[in-house]
Parts: sequence; structure tokens; C-alpha cells
Amino acid sequence: MRSSFPIFRAEEETVYNPNELLSLFLDCTADGFAIVDMEDRFVRINHMYTEIFGFTEEDLLGKTFHDFANPDFVPDIINQVKAGQAFTNMITQRFHKNGSMLDIAVSYSPFRNKQGEIIAIIAIYRDITKLVSMEQELHRTRELYELITENTSDMIKVIDKNKRILYASPSHGKVIGLQPDQVVGKNLSEFLTKEEDAILDIKLVEILETGEPQILRKRFTTCDQQSVYTEYNFSPIYNEKNEIESFVSVGRNITDRVKHEATIRNLDRLSVTGQLAAGVAHEIRNPLTALKGFSKLLQTCLDKEKQEDYLAIIMNELDRIDMIVNEFMSLAKPQAIEYVNEDLKKIMDSTIHIIQPQAILHNVQIIPSYPDGKIRLSCNPHQLKQVFLNFMKNAIESMSAGGNVVIGMQLKEKGKVLVSISDEGTGIESERLRYLGTPFYTTKEKGIGLGLTVSNKIIQEHKGSMKIVSEVDKGTTVFVELDCFEGDGSSAE
Repeated sequence: MRSSFPIFRAEEETVYNPNELLSLFLDCTADGFAIVDMEDRFVRINHMYTEIFGFTEEDLLGKTFHDFANPDFVPDIINQVKAGQAFTNMITQRFHKNGSMLDIAVSYSPFRNKQGEIIAIIAIYRDITKLVSMEQELHRTRELYELITENTSDMIKVIDKNKRILYASPSHGKVIGLQPDQVVGKNLSEFLTKEEDAILDIKLVEILETGEPQILRKRFTTCDQQSVYTEYNFSPIYNEKNEIESFVSVGRNITDRVKHEATIRNLDRLSVTGQLAAGVAHEIRNPLTALKGFSKLLQTCLDKEKQEDYLAIIMNELDRIDMIVNEFMSLAKPQAIEYVNEDLKKIMDSTIHIIQPQAILHNVQIIPSYPDGKIRLSCNPHQLKQVFLNFMKNAIESMSAGGNVVIGMQLKEKGKVLVSISDEGTGIESERLRYLGTPFYTTKEKGIGLGLTVSNKIIQEHKGSMKIVSEVDKGTTVFVELDCFEGDGSSAE
């Protein structure tokens, strides 16, 4: 390509016009340039200077910076530069031609001739208004975050991928009695049990794989031996490459909520217990009648063989009463929340024993239908009994003229079992169906509206799900899906 510059050839070397090279440099640079002579007159500016300040060559050339109300030159500094001193990377504020304020990084340097004499001053400008604005916004945001974290009651922590705590908010001292300096730098595992730490590891892997936040619950014992229940929401923190490099956890004191949930459960359990009392009394009355009769026969009977038969019948009836009372008391008495390995069929049969007197009073037949083998799961049996009792009681009460309640169990994909409880009752209208499970919403005249709320909460804590399907005048089916053991959910013991 042919050069547009005037060139002079000497001894086969190409020499470019210095003025043309200077113009090319000034027009291509990303910085604004201005040159003023020793009488403070503008002798040269480049295109970027006009872009930054709005002044053109026609506005400036031949004039001094004293002619402008808002000069971009500072006389005191210019005098020092004339004396040979340079100023680099000064952060200052200058005005645009339209009067707007600019944040500028500027450097002033003396411009010397071949003899070393200062003949002009060169100023280099860079517009950093956006950068300063971003830094100010970042500073305000940081101050706001610090204000929030220092005054919030939520416990905020930042941990790296190795679970080392990088930051802890002051609220830790108020909630669990640990100050930030007692927490920062330590591994989060030090504050967790082995079981909780294993669960946290699983949840952090889940965050790394999906990017979705995870929730972890923890119970602390404070210095004054008070139990504090906390719930932590773990979320990912991304770097500039959109990679997860750390995690932020927001912990909240949920002690009052846990106590409230326990109160609701106890209230629901007592409500169910009271409603079942009449049926249990009826069921106990039958063996008591038999006990009375055979006791009288024993008084008059002298036949030893018949006496043994009567005593055997009496013992069987006493065992029956004992079983009914024990099942009833296990429901009525609050139990410690403890998960054990239990057979789902055994839990369901035990529940049926409790509800059977109620079913008999209402002319209802309970029909269980189970697959072969045991279906084991990690659960709290008393809580699941409470769930199934609620569903069975609702099914019985929906059939005023009697009918059948069918209890089904179906092994689904690996590690899942589907429990169904179906009735032949009046059913539920679709517009009312969506409100079921809302606290204190009930379709019964004497209900308290907590049964389904509590049941759904218990099922969720067992990592299961609940679904209700109903059709008016045809009946209702409640489906409960739960995790179970042994791969396909069964173990033939």
C-alpha cells in the first residue's frame, strides 16, 4: 500500500514527515491531548480532547486557558510544570463545554526542544467519569451491605469450597452466642455434628451441580443451655468467569416457628384422639362384657377343663384391650422426633387397629392391599401414624351411610413407594380442593382445619409428597409417595 505521507529517500532509508507522524499519533490515541505554549495559549488539541470536553480547535486555538470560565488547566500547577516539574495521574474534576462535571485523570509534562529548553506544556487526559461513578456506586452498595449485615438478625456467612468461613455477621453473637472473630477462619464442620456435616456436603455438591440454593436445619445449645433452632439457606457466589467459587449462607432463628409447629401438631393429635375416644371406648366395652360373663362362669364352674378354656378367653380379651390402649396412648402421648428403620406395612396395620373401632361405628370396612415382602423406610412411625390416621378418619367421615376404605401400596421406580387411601364418600368440589392444607381451613362442621396442614408438613419432612384427587359423589383418594430401602423398596425377611 502506498503511503500518503511525504517521504524523502536518503541512502535507501525512508524518512517520514514528523508533523504527519505526530498528527497520526494524536488522532489514534485513546487519550485527549492538549499543548499550550509558554504564554498559556492553546497550540494543539487532538480529536479525543474534543470528544472528552466538547471544545473544538476553533474554540481553543490561539486562546489562553484564562479566557474560559472553567479551564482544564490549573495556573498553579502550570507554573510548576514551566519550572520543569511533571505531574502524572492526577485525579481531578473538569467541566465539559455544556457545563456538566467530568472526572478526569490528567498528566502534565514539560515539552522541551533539542536544546532542553521548555517551550510548551503537554497535558494528557483520560475520562474516568463512568469508572468513578461505578466505584462510588460500589462503595455505596458495600456500605449498604455492611449496614444490613451489621444490623440484621439473620446470620450471614461466606464460606469457600473447603467450608472455611470467610465472613460472619455480628448477628451470630446475638443468636447463638458466638462472635464473628470466634467463627471467621474456622471450618464450618467444627460447628456441625458428623450427620449434619455429611448432609451439608451433599447439599454443597447439589449447589455445584445445579446452582440451586439448598436449606439446612441446625439445633444449637447456647452457653446458658438454651436450645436454638436455626435454618440456613446456602446459595452460590459466582466469579467473573461465571464459576461457583464460594457460598453464602443466611441463617435464621426459627425456634419460635419450631415451637409453633409442635403446638399445632399436638393440637391436631389431641383433636384426633378426642374424636377416636368414642370408638375406642366401644371397642373396649366388647371384651369387657366378655370378661364379666366368663368371670361369673368361673365362679360357678367346677370343671377344670372348662375353667382353663374360660381363662384362655379372658387372657385373649385382656391382650386385646392392652393392644388397643397401647396404640391409643402412643397416638395421644407426644413422642420424641426420632427416625428409625421401620416396615411401612407394620405402621399401616397399627394405624388400622387404632381407627378400626371408629370404622365399625360408621359401618365402614377397611380393606388393605399390600405387595409381597416388607417395605422398609427411615421414618418416625408415630408421625406417619398421625398422617395415615388423619386420612383414614377423613375417609370414614365422608361416608355417612358406610362403605369401603381401600389402603393400597405400590412399589414404583427404584427407592419409591406410593401409598393410596381411597374412599367412596361424597368427594370434594374442585374449587375447595385447592384450599385443602391451608391452616384452619376445613370442610367439616366440627373440624379445626389442621389435619392436612400437619400431615403435609410431616410428609415433606420425610422427603415425600402428597396429592389429593377427588370427584363429587364418587369419592376421594389421597396419594403419598415416600422413599424406601432395598433398591426396589422391599426386603423379604
